[in-house]
Amino acid sequence: MCRSVRKTYRTASESVTALDDVSVTIPRAQVTVVVGPSGSGKSSLLRLLACIDSPDAGEVLIAGRRVDQLGARARRALRQRQVAYLFQRPGENLLPYLDAVAQVRLAASLRGAPVTVAAALVLLDRLGLRERADHHPAQLSGGEQQRLAVACGVVGDPALVVADEPTAELDTAAAERVLVAMEDLAAAGVGFVISSHDPRVMAIADGFVRLDHGRLVAS
Repeated sequence: MCRSVRKTYRTASESVTALDDVSVTIPRAQVTVVVGPSGSGKSSLLRLLACIDSPDAGEVLIAGRRVDQLGARARRALRQRQVAYLFQRPGENLLPYLDAVAQVRLAASLRGAPVTVAAALVLLDRLGLRERADHHPAQLSGGEQQRLAVACGVVGDPALVVADEPTAELDTAAAERVLVAMEDLAAAGVGFVISSHDPRVMAIADGFVRLDHGRLVAS
């Protein structure tokens, strides 16, 4: 949740207000899609929700904690346990030297909720990756890599999964499988917030956050 947040980026010559008095609530068990033109503040909002940045003004609450009141170390610890961030390029979400089972187990351990091999396999099976359990990222397609990233994101029951254009690098078939997985997991209680221009992503949305020039147009 964000309440009246403001975020300004400053350079030597100018100040740019990326977010101006923005308030949004991201429910669990739903897919919320953030839309708006380039430069509207989408990435800045995602960075606040992912506990990567702090606002200059206003409040950000994740799992009941005020992110804006935390120092860098505490914010990093909260992000590690309560937030998953999926990058646009599938390979950026994974470690090249671990197979799929090890990726999921490492993500769970970092979140403070270690899982057994059997539990990791159950999650991989749910995402259609059971037969790829012993494969490394280089042996997986882009869509498989992104589904594995989703598995790593949801294991351990984080408060929020933040995804920045998660289908942008995928073909139609791969994108659809990723979105089906997200929709299924949202129905099971996971909260997703996704920045995207992809109509396929918008089709699975339960709600929208619309930004323009750093201000909330509709939510």
